[in-house]
Amino acid sequence: MYLGKVGVIMKHLLLLFILFTLMIVSLISCDLGPESPRGFSLPEGNVDSGKLVFLKYQCLACHQVAGLQAPEGTINNDKYNIKLGGKSTQVKTYADLLTSVINPSHKFAKGYALSVVQYDGVSKMKNYNDVMTVSELVNLTTFLQSNYQLVPYRRTVY
Repeated sequence: MYLGKVGVIMKHLLLLFILFTLMIVSLISCDLGPESPRGFSLPEGNVDSGKLVFLKYQCLACHQVAGLQAPEGTINNDKYNIKLGGKSTQVKTYADLLTSVINPSHKFAKGYALSVVQYDGVSKMKNYNDVMTVSELVNLTTFLQSNYQLVPYRRTVY
């Protein structure tokens, strides 16, 4: 009878070892594929330079940032006026903002009618990938991120 219990225990230990090994292999291999961001890093950006990029590409034509006024001659598309920055209960990561600039159709702004921000699943935001330099993109993303303030999520008390 004792050998039977040892056999059952050994089976369980072997099963746990196999599950643990598979879990470790899965976690390690998550970032080894060709689509992995591992090893990808952009240089540090400059907030003031990013603000100049924001103005240069007339982003205020369709977006608003608190405390930033459009310079004379900026096109004004009142029907868009997508708010950037401010207080948020969700972290706006550098990667989120960078992706929103280089691939605006990836995720659409919340709180706006889809007809305002997209047409047939494609963002109405102009694609700047062929005109904006990497330095401009890095600085712009740094500027945008500096305008967000993380606030604690307030739970509803019942």
